[in-house]
Amino acid sequence: MHFDFAAILVILTAVTGGIWAVDSLLFAPRRRAALAGGGVVNADEPVKEPLLVEYSRSFFPVILIVLIIRSFLAEPFRIPSSSMLPTLLVGDLILVNKFSYGIRLPVLNTKVLELGQPERGDVVVFRYPDDPSLDYIKRVVGVPGDRIEYKNKTLFVNGEKVETELGGPYEGTDDGVRYQQLQGVEKLPGREHQILVTPGAYHPLSTNRWVVGEGEYFVLGDNRDNSRDSRYWGFVPEENLVGKAFLIWMHLSPSGWGRIGTVID
Repeated sequence: MHFDFAAILVILTAVTGGIWAVDSLLFAPRRRAALAGGGVVNADEPVKEPLLVEYSRSFFPVILIVLIIRSFLAEPFRIPSSSMLPTLLVGDLILVNKFSYGIRLPVLNTKVLELGQPERGDVVVFRYPDDPSLDYIKRVVGVPGDRIEYKNKTLFVNGEKVETELGGPYEGTDDGVRYQQLQGVEKLPGREHQILVTPGAYHPLSTNRWVVGEGEYFVLGDNRDNSRDSRYWGFVPEENLVGKAFLIWMHLSPSGWGRIGTVID
């Protein structure tokens, strides 16, 4: 079952803030007047609040701060799959910059302030176009207007071959699964990043050439032969962007604690 945490935060903020505001404006003055009229309290003595109002007053600022941070500054995500190996491992807990590509209203996802656009090489979190309830993470390799081609495990951008230097084998165990692949460095224009390829792997795609439209992005997983990405389901619309991944702040197993604080390139 999918829970829209942003919607839950908005509802809790509205409910707790509303209860506190209504009580402060309507009921608290009446309680004070009634008690003061009976000679029970003086003008400066605090009046005991109903339990619901007390909890609302206590939790409202906390929930509001969490909502603001999560909606406009940074949001945590957990890496669930191996599609971004070797950059990100299963169990990595990452932070996503929510204002890199503009400020959006929570729940509505309406952009209210333009601050920037994804660039080639950015690792982005986005709502999966075929099921927006799911969050995906991939690397942007094509921006609006780009011509993308992928064949024989080689990426071409606007007719230019993206240089890839393959090194030795990558042999790692991630989430109980052992991987035996080749590790390499892919040199996008102005950006370099690591990738994995599996020798001999073949993926029957209906096309290997794409033209990125306005307001769309072409994304790939760094684990090229173990990633369902734009090669299979198409482009990421700009309105589906959540933010730019920038930091690994925790890993769920002790073997990965050395990754804490790693900047995501």
